[in-house]
Amino acid sequence: MRVSVIIVTWNGLEHLATCLESLAAQVFRDFEVLLVDNGSTDGSVPFVRERFPWVELILLPDNAGFAAGNNAGFARARGEYIVTLNNDTAADPGWLAELVAVADARSDAGMVASRICDYMDRDRIDSLGVRICRDGMSRGAYRLQRFSTVSVGRIEEILLPSACVALYKRAMLDETGFFDADFFAYCEDTDLGLRGRLAGWGAVLARDAVVYHKYSQTAGTFSPMKLYLVERNHYWAALKTFPPHLLFLIPFFTLLRFFVQARLVLAGSGSGGEFRESGSAFPLFLAILRALRDAIFGIPAVLVKRREAMRTRRLANRELARLLGKYRMRFRELLDDGE
Repeated sequence: MRVSVIIVTWNGLEHLATCLESLAAQVFRDFEVLLVDNGSTDGSVPFVRERFPWVELILLPDNAGFAAGNNAGFARARGEYIVTLNNDTAADPGWLAELVAVADARSDAGMVASRICDYMDRDRIDSLGVRICRDGMSRGAYRLQRFSTVSVGRIEEILLPSACVALYKRAMLDETGFFDADFFAYCEDTDLGLRGRLAGWGAVLARDAVVYHKYSQTAGTFSPMKLYLVERNHYWAALKTFPPHLLFLIPFFTLLRFFVQARLVLAGSGSGGEFRESGSAFPLFLAILRALRDAIFGIPAVLVKRREAMRTRRLANRELARLLGKYRMRFRELLDDGE
């Protein structure tokens, strides 16, 4: 078995037919599909059993989150390549063939990203790999731009892939481990990607491996739950991997990001517009405060994980700092919607 495709779902019945039918139509055939169900109550399990009997179901009693769900799939996966795939996606028929071809061609790359575009507007980019801000916040590169207007080679170097659609080589995961289950969801791919880069593995984009994504169909584009997890987890990802001199700057850059966000809220543009349209601001402010509190309380445990990550490191602090600088994203780009 060359490839194991892991899909984590939680009450995602409305998306499963489209996703699994696109996998059934793949030109490349040497793969298995492991669907991890996080305690769905919407009939997802009987639906898959009846319509897609070739899918291996892994049933969890309740919602363990995206990270732990993928870990459960990884424990049963047989593939040389591990592919994570969101349930609210549809893959082009040649997607997996191109993804594997690029992975085969780049022995130095432990991670391969796909071209992820919007499901409804297929020229609009969701992600061409991931870039990162000075405080550890990350976002899909070229997000919301038109693919027809950007110049990208068939194989491009990137910082790390989005786990919405990502290929990870088992050889890398044997060194780094898979996702950190404590993240639950969001930024777990940033954490894994940075651990992989720290261990000396490269990351590339397979431009012609195309998947279409219904963005934020599970948690919403701007919900308190998503805001809490992103705000808390990005600090943990940075603390586990950033060079020490960059860690000391995170409080300053966090204040700078909050300042940019406040300006966008007042202007009603980008994420500020989503903030204003989401309803009462109080639950969102509360989510940010809870995230900051829990990020701080989690520091002792995260420092233990940092020591574990450093055991496999091959990059010096200056080399990782140079890499983070090369793929840096400005706060305005992170927070603006490009409209």
